[in-house]
Amino acid sequence: MINEIKLADLDKGQFIDEKVREISAAVGDGTAINALSGGVDSSAVTMLGHRALGKKLRTVFIQNGLMREGEAGFIKGIFRSLGVEIEIIDARREFLDALKGITDPEKKREAITQTFYKDVFGRIVRESNARHLLQGTILTDVDETVAGIKRQHNVFAQLGIDPQQTFGYQIIEPLIQLRKDGVRAVGKALGLPEEIFARIPFPGPALAARIIGEVTEEKLETVRKATSVVEKMLSGRGAFQYMAILHEDRVTGMRDGKRDFGRQIEVRCWDSVDARTATPTRLPFEVLEKLAADIVEQVPGVVSVTYNITTKPPSTIEAV
Repeated sequence: MINEIKLADLDKGQFIDEKVREISAAVGDGTAINALSGGVDSSAVTMLGHRALGKKLRTVFIQNGLMREGEAGFIKGIFRSLGVEIEIIDARREFLDALKGITDPEKKREAITQTFYKDVFGRIVRESNARHLLQGTILTDVDETVAGIKRQHNVFAQLGIDPQQTFGYQIIEPLIQLRKDGVRAVGKALGLPEEIFARIPFPGPALAARIIGEVTEEKLETVRKATSVVEKMLSGRGAFQYMAILHEDRVTGMRDGKRDFGRQIEVRCWDSVDARTATPTRLPFEVLEKLAADIVEQVPGVVSVTYNITTKPPSTIEAV
């Protein structure tokens, strides 16, 4: 049973001091490694880890081919300004090969989990002799996995999986008592800039969680461009999260007076506090019209744009 620390009860300074001591004690004279994705959870863990371990922590950014446009360079620049050097690991081919031909949502998540933790990270850990992995698992990840809502890629102990036996290293999860609002507060206290600690959530499987059906390079490029349009237009509106989802089948459209079979993008925008429940943001219709027009104009092959209006539950924030 995980003892939740709610935002109202969170003493940020005390929490940070305790976690720094715990990380330092767990790693001891050894070394640790962590994967920085650029989200608030992994960013907060990176800062905690470097405060606890300094040069004994190796931080890597896994270039998996599933991220936003320009993400690797953006994140490396942010953390360099904070005094943390990031090593970029190119694993794009491994992830795309692992996802080839898979359409089932759970199997896609499992393929990403195995590729990340066993193949890519297993190799990095063997090369570095690190015995510990710092990871940004939060309480909502555990709740959703245990409840069977969806298998989060970073939850193991609660499913009876021993990371040491399965992957060859121990996992340290300093944020596991917090939900997203608490992690944001801790991230801010650790010195993260607002563009990171206030960043909207982004799924562990990245854009693979926003493609219904098989993940291909062509589909990734489509959803990546649509994501850029959606995030640019909806930022600053106070929503908890917003995204573009690429549907599997082509749909009938029209271009130049002729029938055209193209892609369909579903836009989702959510109001929520902790991601356990969420309601669709009531965006002005003029904004939805502009979103649709910009996506169709800027994303090749898209002929239809829809907006999700179903609450969580029964829907979930991400589609896959």
